Amino acid sequence: MADRYTVLIADFLAEDSIEQAVLGEIARLVMARAQHEAELVERAAEADAVILFHDISRLGEIFFSKTRGCRCVVRAGVGYNNIDLDSATRHGIQVCNVPDYGTEEVADHAIMLLLALVRRLIPSYHAIRDGGWDYQTAIGAPRLRGKTLGIVGCGRIGSATALRARALGLDVVIYDPLIPHGQEKALGVRRVHALEELLEQAHFVSLHSYLDATTHHLINAAAFDRMREGVYLINTARGPIVDQQALKRALDSGRIAAAGLDVVENEPLDDEALRRHPRVLLTPHTAFYSVEGYVELRTKTAEEVRRILLGQAPRNPVNIPHRARV
Repeated sequence: MADRYTVLIADFLAEDSIEQAVLGEIARLVMARAQHEAELVERAAEADAVILFHDISRLGEIFFSKTRGCRCVVRAGVGYNNIDLDSATRHGIQVCNVPDYGTEEVADHAIMLLLALVRRLIPSYHAIRDGGWDYQTAIGAPRLRGKTLGIVGCGRIGSATALRARALGLDVVIYDPLIPHGQEKALGVRRVHALEELLEQAHFVSLHSYLDATTHHLINAAAFDRMREGVYLINTARGPIVDQQALKRALDSGRIAAAGLDVVENEPLDDEALRRHPRVLLTPHTAFYSVEGYVELRTKTAEEVRRILLGQAPRNPVNIPHRARV
């Protein structure tokens, strides 16, 4: 049909069955499978909407300056730091995200990393595979009940993590300057209003912040110096929230007992010292994923695109375009 919209699926996906089910009636889907912004430029003028995952590290002026009637970019995920919001806004393009698809999965993953580290899961596994059977692989493991878990960022995922942690008997303290007053009462947790207060008292720290200019390297050398000696760090948010070089120094000095990381500064991981560190547990940015969650992510992304193309209000806008596109 000549009057159908064109939706550009920029990256990551190898098939579009879920998106077709939502958008096929009104749009032609074009799968670019790009790795870099420059690969999309020749398709920019035809795109009425863009679905963006995470393979492209930056979508900005190079692409947006070539668009003609593009109405929106919907980031298939919570974070949208790989989109130049200023450029999109100048070109009148609505940017949206999907903040509510993987809450359970990421919270579960954060607790999994914490339990695996504290209970010495990986050392025990390797000791048994090597022929051993000795409880001493667990020597030094602390009891969780009564210890303090500090949660940095207490939105949807941070809140879900807090509820899981409370069920384990942890004393939960949160730091998030963006959430409403009283959120801590609804969760039954304590709140502090300075990151330093949280770092000084937490036995375990779990990160659940967005990545932006205010949170880039939020956990840096100074932050590690404020932490308890022997603290455990969990990051299922975004890699650059943690200064990776400072983390390695803190691990090597013993200030950090261990780190559980689903995300790192540069992905795929290119730091062999971190990859092979004996007190680091790594997963390859999989916290978001479950069979159900993946379907939910793609469905909600496509539904947001459909709403915008049909002239309806978006549910999860993250900018206000300066002008309407012709």
